[in-house]
Amino acid sequence: MLVILVLTGSIAEASAQNLLISVSGFLLLLLQLPAFAIALSRMLRGALRYPPLQPQQPQVKDLGKVSVVVPTLNEAERISPCLEGLSRQSYEVREVIVVDSYSEDGTPDQVKAIAARDPRFRLINDPPLPVDWVGRPWALHNGFLASSSESEWILGIDADTQPQPGLVASLIHTAEAEGYDLITLSPRFILLYPGELLLQPALLMTLLYRFGAAGERGNRPERVMANGQCFFCRRSQLAMVGGYTPARWSFCDDVTLARYLAATGATVGFLDGANLLKVRMYEGAAETWREWGRSLDLKDAATPAQTWGDLGLLFAVQFCPLWVFFWLLPGVMTHSLMPTTSLLFGLNLGWLLIRCLLNGAILSSYDLSQARYSWLFWLSPLTDPLAAVRILLSTLQTPKQWRGRSYL
Repeated sequence: MLVILVLTGSIAEASAQNLLISVSGFLLLLLQLPAFAIALSRMLRGALRYPPLQPQQPQVKDLGKVSVVVPTLNEAERISPCLEGLSRQSYEVREVIVVDSYSEDGTPDQVKAIAARDPRFRLINDPPLPVDWVGRPWALHNGFLASSSESEWILGIDADTQPQPGLVASLIHTAEAEGYDLITLSPRFILLYPGELLLQPALLMTLLYRFGAAGERGNRPERVMANGQCFFCRRSQLAMVGGYTPARWSFCDDVTLARYLAATGATVGFLDGANLLKVRMYEGAAETWREWGRSLDLKDAATPAQTWGDLGLLFAVQFCPLWVFFWLLPGVMTHSLMPTTSLLFGLNLGWLLIRCLLNGAILSSYDLSQARYSWLFWLSPLTDPLAAVRILLSTLQTPKQWRGRSYL
């Protein structure tokens, strides 16, 4: 009798456990199915995107059309490739204004050295930071105010970028041919160390899942994506909205300003610039996690509903698939899954395969020529759950320090 009771209890317990797994799987399936459909549709639209920009030669009519603004704060270790790359741009660049926020590491000396051989460069300091501004848009705003009124375009360039020859001419010709008022570019990321090879592509995927690939057309203003590392805008558009004032408080000022301009009727493009712009953003996984991860939530440029909706999407398509795979794998091995959980397992396994294929699709956005153990790039899907968690943490936090400045 005791044996029968024990067996009956075990069967009941196993049945209850299977029921719990089945119900949990069904609820998760309800969440994931529409999320997978949304993410997949965004990936498929990439086939119709604007092609990657190519270097171009300037034309005589381009003479002096562009003022470049470079905001700096203690960039001595990485600004040299940026300055050299800008010096290799041709006569379409009227001036390069480096707006330094009183660096203490020799950044101004590097700017003065290149200005001695290229008169287009000049160094200015921005005024003290107002309480309602973030440092980067404040520096860009002051560069805009100091630029020549004869320039038709303003190009904001970050100090960690490496502009390639033909960048500015390509921006001018693309904008004029396609009628863009603003173009920002996705760059080619330079990765070196094992940790960042694993983490950085997973963080990049959080953007692709939410906003699609660079070069997509027809996005609504609230879904426009931008990258402030290369921000090419008509001077008249900036003048109309008061320069960078609409993004003065934003820690993702590039997306905030781009969406603001799009809402006013400007034609905005986020295009593939991997052939025109390289960037070495952060040194290693820890700095990538800390510095890039805290700005990728884009909450300053979105409504709470959009922010949390995007988080739900990332939970469904980036956090869950790997977790579901390992959760249900024992049941697959023992052939004990219910139909619902079998479907759930197959769906997530299929998405993991798609994610591995997406790694191949984004490979052109990376320079791995100097990377140690470059093969680790192909294992970056393993860090997808961490990337989704990082966006959640960033959403829940407000930055208190940024680029050496403290914000209360």
